[in-house]
Amino acid sequence: MNGRLVVLTGLSGSGKTTALHALEDIGFYTVDNLPPALWEGLVDTAGDVASGIAIGVDIRTRAFLDAAPDALAALRRRGLATTVVFLDATPASLVRRYSFTRRTHPLAEGTLTGDLLQERRTLEGLRSLADVVIDTTATSARELTLELWDRFGSEGGFVLQLVSFGYKRGVPTDADTVLDVRSLPNPFYNAALQPLPGTAPEVQAFVFTPPSLELYSQLRGLVRELATGARAEGRSSYSVAVGCTGGQHRSVAVVERLTHDLADSFRTRAQHRDLEEALQERR
Repeated sequence: MNGRLVVLTGLSGSGKTTALHALEDIGFYTVDNLPPALWEGLVDTAGDVASGIAIGVDIRTRAFLDAAPDALAALRRRGLATTVVFLDATPASLVRRYSFTRRTHPLAEGTLTGDLLQERRTLEGLRSLADVVIDTTATSARELTLELWDRFGSEGGFVLQLVSFGYKRGVPTDADTVLDVRSLPNPFYNAALQPLPGTAPEVQAFVFTPPSLELYSQLRGLVRELATGARAEGRSSYSVAVGCTGGQHRSVAVVERLTHDLADSFRTRAQHRDLEEALQERR
């Protein structure tokens, strides 16, 4: 087989079904929950007709998980380009997703919280083998699909992902670089600007005063250099998280401006993680 093998794993509710569908759309031959002892046989059987193979493995095959490290090692000894992707999310977000779908956890041995904790412990060995860990806590199905297209698709090229967030809601765990812009002028204390998002022209004019533009220029230069270096190393994407207190004004304004200003050098993509929640608090 001259293609690639992706082993996709992670916690129940973290988006594995969405991810497998995305890889299938890219062109991978996908198989879910195939025991590791059969992986080499699949590669030998499907390798001549598939440009890539994606195998989903999770807690449902827990009786066979101990064989995964040896199976991976055997495939890599054959020179097969193998990537292990682990999808993760916070316990609270997984509980919310299960509550929404009303599905039963695969373990179903106790409370949902207890089952999720046991699953995390059981999958710790696979997580330690992961080449890529994707935190889907604040990621929509569409965003996860796009990320997999960026990583494994044959088209599209390097992507610079710019994410705004609020520190009071937690720092993104999957960002390559985190920037703090809480030293910029804060529209929160302006009664007319407080209810507006950082995408509003009035807010951006307030944030980007002449003194602030000097700091912004330095941040823009840093992001450009970091992304350029990541692209030169063969990375398919690079993620920069920009944070302010609540994720409504300053971080959003900076991400919007960076997305525009760096579009001449990179394919940029903006995500405002906490903006909707912050705006709802003002209503």
